[in-house]
Amino acid sequence: MTRPRLQIALDKTDLPSALAPLQRAVSEIDIIECGTVLILAEGLRAVREIRALFPDKAILADIRIAEAGKLLSQMAFEAGASLVSVVAGATMTTVRQVCAVAAAHGGEVQVELSEEWYDAAKARLWREAGVQHVIVKRSRDREAAGDLSWGAGDVARVDELAAMGFTVTITGGVTPADLRTFAGHPVGIVIAGRSIVAAADPLAAAAEMQRTIATIWPS
Repeated sequence: MTRPRLQIALDKTDLPSALAPLQRAVSEIDIIECGTVLILAEGLRAVREIRALFPDKAILADIRIAEAGKLLSQMAFEAGASLVSVVAGATMTTVRQVCAVAAAHGGEVQVELSEEWYDAAKARLWREAGVQHVIVKRSRDREAAGDLSWGAGDVARVDELAAMGFTVTITGGVTPADLRTFAGHPVGIVIAGRSIVAAADPLAAAAEMQRTIATIWPS
């Protein structure tokens, strides 16, 4: 089973605050996520500047496209993104537009599933359209309400989506302890935001996450 990659989520409200932990942890990071909050605050300047600083890293522009797929994805890829995100509720017309633009730029497309929205038949259509990635998440609001658990349903969804050919990402306040829930299951990417960004030592926190990943998914 392939070892998951580690993605850092940068959801700060200004670029300097996002760059500070990133620059400390980047040697342990596989994918840099310019989060929705950061892009709303700073625009695609955030993607351009991070691309200039880290030309060899994969960068996700988490712009959660719902419509205007061709225009928004083109803007993101031209800014230097490697991947863009689309919301699960987007029409197939929008998804196909984004996939076409991604293919023209050598980029990839990720669909973000909400906790309460999942349609396996539509997921198969996404894969046929060229979507490579899907996210299984524990939402920020669910965490804020005190629900920090991952359940059997989350694990089953990872298995089902991976069987369709997707690279499956898990996210939602992920810590090293959470990862054991997914041992033996085909997780492709682990997103860590606050557990790295808010750590006193972001490099040490990212290194601990990588060590845990290597232990659970030895290759």
